[in-house]
Amino acid sequence: MATKDILSPLPGTFYRKPSPDAPVYKSEGDTVKKGDVIGLIEVMKSFHEVYADADGTITAFHADNEDAVMAGQPLATLSI
Repeated sequence: MATKDILSPLPGTFYRKPSPDAPVYKSEGDTVKKGDVIGLIEVMKSFHEVYADADGTITAFHADNEDAVMAGQPLATLSI
């Protein structure tokens, strides 16, 4: 089975949920469609959605909620 990483589009802080009291967008084992939001990147108080770029199942997250991330860093892996 093939895999594909979802990469951070920008450097910043990665959030797995839209607000502190909300559930995570996606969890390991969840299926996603291309274009589904899997998290947010915050840069200087501006939030940017991170989208799945393929259909598949999330097999792993490589960044935890509120982790600092760099552009191009893998955030999650999809089984496609």
